[in-house]
Amino acid sequence: MSDVVKKEDKSGAVSVRVEDDLRQLKPSLEKVIVSEGRTTLNIQALNIRKHAEDCLKTVNKQQLILPPIGDLQQKTLSKWTPCLEKISDVKKQRETLPGAPAGEQDKLALNMCLPNKRSIRHQKSVKSLTDTHRKRANEAKGDRIISGSVVNLQAAESKGHHILVVPKEDFGTDSKSRCHEQPVRKTKAHSTYLRADRDCTPTETPAFTTTSKSMVPRSPQSLPVDIPRYLFTIRSGQVDPMAADFCHFKQCFVLCWSSVVDVLEALQKLLREFAVPLAKVSGERLVELSHVWDSGWSKAPSAMPVLSVLENWEEVSELISHPGQRYKGEGGIEAAAIHIQSSWRRYLARTAYLCHCRRKWAAGTIAISWLMHAQLCRVRKALQARRFSQLENSRSRAQHLAANWKRIQSFKRTIIHIPSLGYSQRKRLNLRGFDILQNTQMSRLCDIRDENVEVIYICPQHLGNDILDYYTSLLKCDGATDGANTTTARASSSVRRYIILTPEAVDYFPTHNMCLSTLLKYSPQTLKHIRNLIQGKQAYIVGGVAHMDDLAVADELGLAILGPEPAIAQHYSTKSGGRRLFVGAEIDVPPGQGDIYSLNQETVLLRYLDEIPEWLTHYAQPAKTSCYPNWACFLKTFLRQGGVVEAYPPSNSVTCLTVDLLLEPGGEVTMLSCGDQLHGGCKLEAIGSIVPQSSVHPETLNSICTRVGRACLQRCIVGYVSVDLVTFLDHNTMEKKVWAVDLDITYSNQLAMTQMLLMMTGGTLNCRTGCLEAPIPIREKCYEHQIVPKVPVENLCAVIGNHLVHSDLSMLYNKVFLMMCNAHGIRFNKKTKQGTVFAFFDSSERSSIGMITVSEDLQRALATFARHLSVIHQEISVPKSQGETNFMEVIKEIEDILQMTAQNKLQGEAKPAS
Repeated sequence: MSDVVKKEDKSGAVSVRVEDDLRQLKPSLEKVIVSEGRTTLNIQALNIRKHAEDCLKTVNKQQLILPPIGDLQQKTLSKWTPCLEKISDVKKQRETLPGAPAGEQDKLALNMCLPNKRSIRHQKSVKSLTDTHRKRANEAKGDRIISGSVVNLQAAESKGHHILVVPKEDFGTDSKSRCHEQPVRKTKAHSTYLRADRDCTPTETPAFTTTSKSMVPRSPQSLPVDIPRYLFTIRSGQVDPMAADFCHFKQCFVLCWSSVVDVLEALQKLLREFAVPLAKVSGERLVELSHVWDSGWSKAPSAMPVLSVLENWEEVSELISHPGQRYKGEGGIEAAAIHIQSSWRRYLARTAYLCHCRRKWAAGTIAISWLMHAQLCRVRKALQARRFSQLENSRSRAQHLAANWKRIQSFKRTIIHIPSLGYSQRKRLNLRGFDILQNTQMSRLCDIRDENVEVIYICPQHLGNDILDYYTSLLKCDGATDGANTTTARASSSVRRYIILTPEAVDYFPTHNMCLSTLLKYSPQTLKHIRNLIQGKQAYIVGGVAHMDDLAVADELGLAILGPEPAIAQHYSTKSGGRRLFVGAEIDVPPGQGDIYSLNQETVLLRYLDEIPEWLTHYAQPAKTSCYPNWACFLKTFLRQGGVVEAYPPSNSVTCLTVDLLLEPGGEVTMLSCGDQLHGGCKLEAIGSIVPQSSVHPETLNSICTRVGRACLQRCIVGYVSVDLVTFLDHNTMEKKVWAVDLDITYSNQLAMTQMLLMMTGGTLNCRTGCLEAPIPIREKCYEHQIVPKVPVENLCAVIGNHLVHSDLSMLYNKVFLMMCNAHGIRFNKKTKQGTVFAFFDSSERSSIGMITVSEDLQRALATFARHLSVIHQEISVPKSQGETNFMEVIKEIEDILQMTAQNKLQGEAKPAS
């Protein structure tokens, strides 16, 4: 073994001298002179033959010469193609780098498998020199071969190839080169797969097999070559250059030592910086990493790939990862100072940056807020200017309407009915079925009973064909008593004189509970349609509860509104506003106080709070729990919006009545309807009325209404007004008193149902006399020369239910409901002008209806109304589930009225007898 090592040491030394000579050869080759016919070379400066002979003598005691130029070009300059079948598995080579990251392992494995340019050049040179061992130079042809070899060396050098002369022992026992790929096996000492075709191959290649006891030589022909391991130790970050293991490693990899040194220096520097006391280096991994370093990295790699060359990398990694370990090694104090300074500077920069970000965010927020505020102010100013312009235009058109009212009423005109409920947004959002509530006045269509009137009705929802067909057939019956031809002509003309339009915005805002005027405002197609219909005609608008968008719609259409300005209407429609108006009209009002917005303004309540502070909390009950569930909720709303405190009439028999007035723009006051109220479960909510009223003397009622109407006209209130009164018998004076309790500046449901009543009966309601007069049909024919006698009339009574609710009505379609009523005799007789007629409001829910019953006297009308309600309730209700309804409450109210009427009749008959 010692002889082999010595021999290999000599071979290595010779190889180094050959490489130096070749490096010196390059500048001398430039002096080669080539003639045109014959090649003449100056090779005196070359001692290549002498050195080659020394090399050959050292290797096998024989002289070796370089191959001829043709053979050298063929062997040396041919394109190298690796044998893919013998390339090691990349996946297995990843296992050779324990502890390295996955990305670094892949990169290292790839570089291990693919030789770099430097290794390819080295393999080509070694292969060409290996071929020289197979040939023996002819002494006679030596000069020619040497000359050719020199030329070939010059050509190879000009193309970037390096040619080395290597001892024969470096290529193994056979003729194949050690730089070619060889089988690789996994040793028991270390589970690492190494690549056979390295750029640099160690100089000793004896084949050994590793056993548990000894190293047994094996024949290279029968056993795979076991690549030896090259281990050396680094203590405290320094390599002992005189150590035997390091010298052996350096000698084996002397040909690629320049690249190994860089990695080794980086490893030592890393170990010194982290004060690693002991590190065991695997030479094979170090060489492999040097190849990757040269070919793949433009700068020094990270710590993990460098540490992967250590045998004890786990201990070293754990030590390096320990906090503060970096500052114990070389330059630790400077690194600690740098880290502290950088951290402090980072903290200062981060703090300044966050402060800058906060200030920037605050500045941006302020800027955006200011821009939004400025934009909002501009929008508000523009909106105010537009509304002021709309208000001015409305006032000018109202003046024109007042000046031409008489003429307009005498000629054909178009009335645009918009039954809008312009409540506050809070109130609108809390109302269920708001679209149905806005459509409870479909009876406004009956204004076409005047032949000079055309009606455009704006509907807040889409109606089905069943309702449209029903009103078409209903409006054909206008109560005329003339001949058949005249009746047919009027029926056909009535159908042509009304139209129902639904704004397209209904589909865009289905859940916003917008008032009808707002929906029409955002419906340009419907507005355009209305403009086309009223073009060249006298027209005006009749609204509902006033809203600012009424002015916008009127301005778009260029029409006047038969009603007050929205601000005036909202002011006097409140309880406190109505009370002030009644006081100004010298009408009796209940004892109490209005315009209360805090508890300190109620002197009577303060007295009660002092004496019985818990009574109101425990015993006060809201009249309608659907709006206010308890007293606390009512009190909260009361103090937010304000209201009045009034006394209830001191009597057990109190009658409420409603009077509808038309305050004409010309200054006249006309009573359109009057009726005693019908109540359900809540005594303060009217769900119907008895027409005409019989609670107050007609002259007294006319006087009160006249004074109220004039007071309204003085405050610029025109149009339709509804007044609520209460009457009772004062037990102290035994006189009947009348108090005014409420004022609604709107078109009421009672007035709409009264229009249907007059349409069906063809009669008139004379509020001054308190009579509902209907003409009696004439059976005898009158000839042309005969004088037409005066049409006789008869007095009728009607019971109106304008908001009857039953949840089970939704189970029947409107046509089926009418068929059921006809089967039970619930219908209207067009000849006698008596019976029952219905009003439908929607096609979807169908839970509320209106009903009118007409009869010749009050008792019969009340009894018929109650009986019909009872029949309908029994037909549509399930025995176990009665549904949500107010039918039974109305029936009970009518029964009480009938009982009281019977008692009054008995008392009236007993007084004359006495």
